[in-house]
Amino acid sequence: MLSSPLVVQIPPSMQMTDEQFFDFCQVNRDLRIERNQFREISIMPPTGGKTGNHNFSIAGQLYVWAEKDATGICFDSSTGFKLSTGADRSPDVSWMKLERWNRLSAEQQEKFVPLFPDFVVELRLLSDNLKPLKEKMEEYMREPGVQLGLLIDRKHHRVYIYRPGVPEECLENPATVSGELVLPGFVLNMSKVW
Repeated sequence: MLSSPLVVQIPPSMQMTDEQFFDFCQVNRDLRIERNQFREISIMPPTGGKTGNHNFSIAGQLYVWAEKDATGICFDSSTGFKLSTGADRSPDVSWMKLERWNRLSAEQQEKFVPLFPDFVVELRLLSDNLKPLKEKMEEYMREPGVQLGLLIDRKHHRVYIYRPGVPEECLENPATVSGELVLPGFVLNMSKVW
């Protein structure tokens, strides 16, 4: 089984600026790195083959829909987003409306995106503790612009649906999950994810 993220705590006197953290991630581009609001750095282990395949299935289904819909763009798990709390996160799969994306300068689009996506997905690894993932989803839902989030728990065949300002909803072993009004017409086929 894969291990939990390695959490690196940096002394206050050695804290990195946003630019330094971006550079740190670039020189360590083979690592999946996030930073929470307390400036603790998490280095996530690579996923196993099954999880990588299931994550790719989610991204692929979203990409096919997004190409037809043409109102937004998709991002993979290597994309960094700057949260209003100062945290830097990389959801497994995400989507943002073009109108929001196009407001960013070319430089902002090249670095960690200073806007959080409209739609985010996190896929629970079989070895992941559920509580930190739920806390991460709740953190996402407090961000301006985010409208819908899915936390997919393959271990128990559950999908937790997050919307800003309302309690999470849990679906037990759904065959499909709708993108609702945020992604009209998008339906995630869960048989490709379980």
